[in-house]
Amino acid sequence: MTDMTPDQVGHDDHDHDHKPRGLMRWLLTTNHKDIGSMYLIFSFTMFLVGGAMALVIRAELFQPGLQLVDPNFFNQMTTVHGLIMVFGAVMPAFTGLANWMVPMMIGAPDMALPRMNNWSFWILPFAFFMLLMSLFMEGGGPNFGWTFYAPLSTTYSPDSTALFVFAVHIMGISSIMGAINVIVTIMNLRAPGMTYMKMPLFVWTWFITAFLLIAVMPVLAGAVTMVLTDKYFGTSFFDAAGGGDPVMFQHIFWFFGHPEVYIMILPSFGIVSAIIPASHANHCSVMRPWYTRQPLLPV
Repeated sequence: MTDMTPDQVGHDDHDHDHKPRGLMRWLLTTNHKDIGSMYLIFSFTMFLVGGAMALVIRAELFQPGLQLVDPNFFNQMTTVHGLIMVFGAVMPAFTGLANWMVPMMIGAPDMALPRMNNWSFWILPFAFFMLLMSLFMEGGGPNFGWTFYAPLSTTYSPDSTALFVFAVHIMGISSIMGAINVIVTIMNLRAPGMTYMKMPLFVWTWFITAFLLIAVMPVLAGAVTMVLTDKYFGTSFFDAAGGGDPVMFQHIFWFFGHPEVYIMILPSFGIVSAIIPASHANHCSVMRPWYTRQPLLPV
C-alpha cells in the first residue's frame, strides 16, 4: 500500500501523461544520451553538406581552366567547407560521443549541467544556418579561407563577413559550454572509488580537451571580433596603414589554431585506446580453445 492520497496519485499520473513527446521531447531533452545522439546526427548532416562542397571543389579542379563555377564562388566553397568540417562535423561528433560515453564511463547518472547541455547543442544549428545563408547574400559568403587571414577578411571580404563572425561566436559559446559541462561532470560526478587514475583513457582525453577548449575559444572570439571592428567600425588592428599589423592576426589565430588540432585528435586517441583493448580481449577469448574458456580463479 502507498501512503499517498488519491489526489497525489492522480497528480503524478497527470504529470506522467504530459511528458513532452515528438519534436518537443528533443527540443527540451536534458538526457545525455538524447543530446549525444542529436550531436552525432547534426555532425553527420554537416559532414554531408561539407562533403557536397568538397565535390564542387574537386569537380572544379578536375582539369586545368575554369570548369563549373566562377573563382569567387570556388573561394566561398573552400572557406565554408573548411569551417563546416572543423566546427560542424569533427567537433560536434566528438562532443556527441563525450555526452554518450563520459557519464557511463565514470558512473554518473547524467551530465552535471543538463539544461546547459541542451542549450549548447541547440544553438549550433542556428550558427550553421547563418553561415550557410551568407552564401545567398549579395556578394556571396565568406571567401577568404577558413583561417580568414587579414587583410583578406577585413579589407577585401564581402558584406556577409558579419554573419560569419556571429556564427563563429555562437560555435565558440557552444564549445565552451560543452567543455565546462565535461569538466564539472568528471570532477564532481565520478562514482565512489573512481579516482582520476582509474578513469578510462577516453575520459582523460576529453578532460584535457575540455580545458584546451576553454583556453583557446575566447582567443578565436577575440580574433574574429577584431576582424569585425576592422571591417565595419574603422579600427586598424590588422591594417598597417593605420598602425596595425596583419601578421598579428596570424599570431592570435594560431594561438587558437595549434591547440585546435589537439582538440580534434585527442578524443580520437581516446576512442582508439578504448576500442583496441576491448577488441583484443574479445578476439583472444574467441580464439582460445573451448576447454580453456573458464573463468580464472583469483590469485
